[in-house]
Amino acid sequence: MNKNLLLRLHRWITLVFAFPLLVILTTGLILSFEPVASRSAIQPGSLALADVEQIVARHDPRGQARGLMISPLDGTLTLMASTPGSGTTVDLATGERADPAGASWSSLFMTSRRLHEHLVFDLGWVVTVSTIAMLVLVAIGLLMGLPRLRNTLSGWHKGVAWGLLPLVILSPLTGLLMAFGITFGGAAPTKGAAAPSLIEAVRMIADDHDLAGVTWIRSRGGQLMARIVEGSGPVVYTVTREAVSPLPANWPRLIHEGTFGGALGSVVNVITSFALIGLLGTGLLIWAKRKLKKPQRVRGAATSRA
Repeated sequence: MNKNLLLRLHRWITLVFAFPLLVILTTGLILSFEPVASRSAIQPGSLALADVEQIVARHDPRGQARGLMISPLDGTLTLMASTPGSGTTVDLATGERADPAGASWSSLFMTSRRLHEHLVFDLGWVVTVSTIAMLVLVAIGLLMGLPRLRNTLSGWHKGVAWGLLPLVILSPLTGLLMAFGITFGGAAPTKGAAAPSLIEAVRMIADDHDLAGVTWIRSRGGQLMARIVEGSGPVVYTVTREAVSPLPANWPRLIHEGTFGGALGSVVNVITSFALIGLLGTGLLIWAKRKLKKPQRVRGAATSRA
């Protein structure tokens, strides 16, 4: 295939998707720090069952909460209501209601995640199309063949792309797999036994797990589930009246979010994010330099003809 045509296609795809890709990659960089930050903030044994029971009894006496979310970074527990944004956030240190609108690490990561997955106005489809475009850019780069590495902007662009090729491919690929619900964990569990109430689920989890490691307990696909940070990463469990059972690992999500292998996953994600932002930035700079030089070449050609 014509290399000039591939280069032009590579350039125009980058220009068309530059803005959404910049938002996705920048928020991805911020989210790369979330797993290691949250894990380092967890203090084993710091959250007792009695504390959670007291919070639920005080702030949800009618049992209307549909789930809970614990933020070790902010030291808060949020009782989630059926209506988004109407939950109750409680300070774990005092048991008093906290201001959910206040500045916090959780709000930073939550806003970044919302932009990363939906941009603005629920444009999740734009994120999916931009992710596909990123993989197309990688494929075009491969079709153009091995580069000659030089100490130039273009040389560094190609060197980073080829040197970190597995990471450059894995990040958008796993994001796309997540978007289409592909987990490689087997069939989704069918709805079986009735789910317990929220406080019953907390008690069942506390029997065998440290509540300080709980990220959230909520209903998904008609089943009550819990996400608990254990060992080197998070594990998702289904919670029924009979048992708390682990689900198979969702490897696309673990790789994409950098929640595998302890701190290693976050380090890999940070490197990948910087590499992808660098590729986008250098690609745009190469295009800008080319556009700035073009009028000079045209004027030079006109002068020589005169």
